[in-house]
Amino acid sequence: MRTEKFSVTGMTCAACEANVTRSVKKLNGVSEVTVSLLANQMRVRFDENTVDTAEILRAVADAGYGAALLGQSKKQQESGFRGEWQRRQEEALQNQRGMKRRLVISIALLVPLMYVAMGEMLGLPVPAFLSGTENALISAFTQFLIALPVLFVNRKFFTSGFHALLKRAPNMDSLVSVGSGASMLYGIFAIYRMAHGFGHGDMQAVHQYAHSLYFESAAMILTLVTVGKYLEARSKSKTSDALGKLVTAAVIRDGMEQIIPSEQVVAGDIVVIKPGQSIPVDGVVTEGYGYVDQAAITGESIPVEKGAGDTVISATINKNGTFRFRASRVGEDTTLARIIRLVDEAGSTKAPIARLADKISGVFVPVVMG
Repeated sequence: MRTEKFSVTGMTCAACEANVTRSVKKLNGVSEVTVSLLANQMRVRFDENTVDTAEILRAVADAGYGAALLGQSKKQQESGFRGEWQRRQEEALQNQRGMKRRLVISIALLVPLMYVAMGEMLGLPVPAFLSGTENALISAFTQFLIALPVLFVNRKFFTSGFHALLKRAPNMDSLVSVGSGASMLYGIFAIYRMAHGFGHGDMQAVHQYAHSLYFESAAMILTLVTVGKYLEARSKSKTSDALGKLVTAAVIRDGMEQIIPSEQVVAGDIVVIKPGQSIPVDGVVTEGYGYVDQAAITGESIPVEKGAGDTVISATINKNGTFRFRASRVGEDTTLARIIRLVDEAGSTKAPIARLADKISGVFVPVVMG
């Protein structure tokens, strides 16, 4: 039996996780599949004489998602450990900016849309050309025009949701797109009925359908979900930014202090650490002293004094003092790298109660759709 890890793209919820798991698990020769939505990774145990990695990748693609053998892509090989974190930071920041732009546009349009749709019934002053049954068609069409850009900027929900629906593997985006799309389509139907009512003198139908517009509901659904997506993207960006502070290091080479990417630090380099700086690699202090906050690694609440001969750990922060240390473990051998690998491994394994929760999440969306 052979075990491999894959990176998976396109997952947005637990239903996606369940869809990928089902798609891969039904392959002959696959004995165990564990998918982590948080890490966007998949761990597969399989019989290499029965199934190969190409078939596993194809199964993920057939489910509507992207996959690659972890660590085998050209970009991952060239970037190294620190470069990989820098890449993740850039992606997280780009995702946050995109979500923020979508959210700002959605809110900016939702506010006037809610005012036009709900203002009159709340007793708020509404322009004369938008109030009254005689202007119902103008009001309805105005709401439609305001709601349309909200759907456009959040079109990713529709492309992802309906794609998953066509694959018969609905996810949370499918629920959002169906709910918002249904509201929009019924609003368009109501506009046609109102126009028919005006053309045939049926003012009762006009009045009825003027109160059956749901354009604000279509926009509200998308905006509220985008709020959650933005907060999630912001949280990931902050985490990546904290790790990104470990990307550079000041080393002594040729008698001069040089600032270099931390992945270029080699064992034996002398690294200079000043107050407030993070320690980029593991090593042993050669001169100077400092008080290092190791809470993130060891849990110690008080900074620890470091002097000549003491070891320092990557990802800890020098609170006070200046010292130099000789790098002993760099790249993927540092304490931080090993901790991250252990966390990734822990995230790819699940307790029985977590497996039960995943099964429930996997059927939640289909049940709601039904």
